[in-house]
Amino acid sequence: MTAPRYVRVFAHSNTLLVSHVRNLLDAAGIPVELRNMTLGGGAGELPLGECEPEVWVAPHNRERAEGLIRAAMEGGGSAADWICPRCGERIDGVFEACWNCAVEAR
Repeated sequence: MTAPRYVRVFAHSNTLLVSHVRNLLDAAGIPVELRNMTLGGGAGELPLGECEPEVWVAPHNRERAEGLIRAAMEGGGSAADWICPRCGERIDGVFEACWNCAVEAR
């Protein structure tokens, strides 16, 4: 049996919040798949849990995605910015590699 291609990391009835989470993960370089973005009209005829818009990611990105989502929902912001040890560039904390010289963080 093969591992699932994607796993669900977030679901909410508010499509704007789901889109925000997608943008957050996309900015962090995590590929995202959205599901059920247009099923809201089916609520009542379909089980509510099957109508909520969802954000899915590859299994290897799950832990990092859930951490970013948790920090955003708690109002703690994203990971701390860091300084590239090779070129000294300040990098937004959601990124794992320097945009200038491609050195990976931490």
